[in-house]
Amino acid sequence: MKNVTDSFVFLGQWPPAGSFGFNTDIFATNPINLSIVLGVLIFFGKGVLSDLLDNRKQRILDTIRNSEELREGAFEQLEKARARLRKVEIEADQFRTTGYSEIEREKLNLINSTYKTLEQLENYKNETIHFEQQRTINQVRQRVFQQALQGALGTLNSCLTNELHLRTINANLGMFGTIKEITD
Repeated sequence: MKNVTDSFVFLGQWPPAGSFGFNTDIFATNPINLSIVLGVLIFFGKGVLSDLLDNRKQRILDTIRNSEELREGAFEQLEKARARLRKVEIEADQFRTTGYSEIEREKLNLINSTYKTLEQLENYKNETIHFEQQRTINQVRQRVFQQALQGALGTLNSCLTNELHLRTINANLGMFGTIKEITD
């Protein structure tokens, strides 16, 4: 063990500004100590290095396995998302189709409703015009009748004398009597 520590002490005593090169002095390099150190390192380090490499290999395999599982999970999620997307697209097409047909139906309903309203308004207009025509005709008739009556009264008043008046009254009374007997 002393040789191992001596070699490290020897390494610490190198001159700080020396030149780099091969030391051909066998006693200065101490090849036996170096070979022992190398042998010990290889003997003990082989197990440690093998364990490190095995651990590294296992971590790499675990990482690959996890990556494969994550990839498969991501692929499954992607397939589920695609299926949901297809379902949503189908529903959207159905809504779009339903919406268009609903819009067309509402448009036709509105057109029909407007047409019926216009027909009703046209009928009301025609009824109002007919009513106003009848009212106007009645007013004209009443005015013509009043004027004719006033004219007839004026003619009667100017033409009738008391005697003619009494004869007309008697004739009318006779007609009323006859009508009364017929109805009884």
